[in-house]
Amino acid sequence: MEKIDWQAEVAKRQDALLADLQTLLKIKSERDTKHATADAPLGPGPAKALDTMLTIGRRDGFTTKNVGNVAGRIAYGSGDEIFGIFGHLDVVPAGDDWATDPYAPVIKDGRIYGRGTADDKGPALAAYYGLKIVKDLGLPVHKQIHYIFGTDEESEWVGIHTYLKSEPVPAFGFSPDAEFPIINGEKGIADFTITVLPPKQPAHGDYQLHSFTAGIRTNMVPGRAIAVVSGANPGELLQSFNAFLASHPVDGNMTGEAEGDNITLTVTGKVAHASTPDQGINAAAYLAMFLNSQPLAGLGAAYVQVIANYLAQDTDGTQLGISHHDALMGDLSASADLFYFNAAEHKAMVTINVRYPQGTSDQTINRQIVQTIGADRVTSEIVGDPEPPHYVSGDDPLVKTLLQVYTDHTGQPGHEQIVGGGTYGRVIPRGVAFGAELPDTESVMHQANEYMPLSELWLATAIYADAIYRLAQ
Repeated sequence: MEKIDWQAEVAKRQDALLADLQTLLKIKSERDTKHATADAPLGPGPAKALDTMLTIGRRDGFTTKNVGNVAGRIAYGSGDEIFGIFGHLDVVPAGDDWATDPYAPVIKDGRIYGRGTADDKGPALAAYYGLKIVKDLGLPVHKQIHYIFGTDEESEWVGIHTYLKSEPVPAFGFSPDAEFPIINGEKGIADFTITVLPPKQPAHGDYQLHSFTAGIRTNMVPGRAIAVVSGANPGELLQSFNAFLASHPVDGNMTGEAEGDNITLTVTGKVAHASTPDQGINAAAYLAMFLNSQPLAGLGAAYVQVIANYLAQDTDGTQLGISHHDALMGDLSASADLFYFNAAEHKAMVTINVRYPQGTSDQTINRQIVQTIGADRVTSEIVGDPEPPHYVSGDDPLVKTLLQVYTDHTGQPGHEQIVGGGTYGRVIPRGVAFGAELPDTESVMHQANEYMPLSELWLATAIYADAIYRLAQ
């Protein structure tokens, strides 16, 4: 195989790559079905991002196809076998606490900041430029290369599933949407909505909980939670709240200081990816813990008690009775991510995101939740379409090749990894996730002030170019 200086080829294209990346980062491609149209089934942002990416592909001489404005591909090469690359152009909502505009990318201190820089527009563009380098150099490829883009990976995967129903399915491939050296195993993923039932013997307290809300998506640890209560003495409640904040790793504030006012309590924690809930500080869990120490009445008391006793400060499902360990895939993780309580509507719900290893199932977990808390206190429902655990053997040539490429470019030994994150690598049996985050790099996916180091962007592009060339032989 021809010896190529991949880093030098990347260096020639740095300005062009950055320009294309900034164009994509400026598009607010959050899934937005409230503003869906026939031409934008998942919202205007995702459709615009897809059209922009395919336009870039056509500009560079690739063949493209748009599939229903929810997915598409950029194609190159020929052969009997299809090698797939799977990226996504949607992003999670920006959320709060950004130092800059999340959709006005900023380059500072060797980093590019903006929503989607690390997940997944930066890595996706790195892989695209890797493919572009192979094409620009006229290197021989003996397979069809289909770079497939989805537009709602952060939610329901409508785009990628729509694509795979109507288009040719690759025989093998990778997704540039995780970390190096490789992710060749992913835990199962399922969401469960727990509904707290009106208690048969309601608590009699002086305080009424009117509302409790937190969370943006089921794959994000909530960084902010807000509750409205009445019936409290503002001075006493503030003293108690401040004491709680002083002894726990959260910030907060209280508004409403006149006797008889509704009082609003806000707690701020730290957002994290739901696959690593231990890396976040769940604002809603702490707010529920505080409220559980107060004399609440009725359904509100039952709601915060369930959160405090079964969901707070527990990221492996032990308190919920769903913990499970597998020798290959490790431990289950559980993240309570969406909270909605409204006394007027008689609604009291929490949605938890569970990443589970082989050896258990979504149905088993759902039963265990109700058994642990009690069928007289809650119901639990599986939401959406759970993804079963996924694993590609370390002996597979795909895994071996990618690990060798990683080692050749970094000098570091490659090794298998199994994680709780879910990527498009799992959409085909011989699919893995490959980069772009390097080991020991701070993980900022889904967080405020998301960024990608430029040095990592250049290295990932070189790795992807080499990997694409080798895998297309």
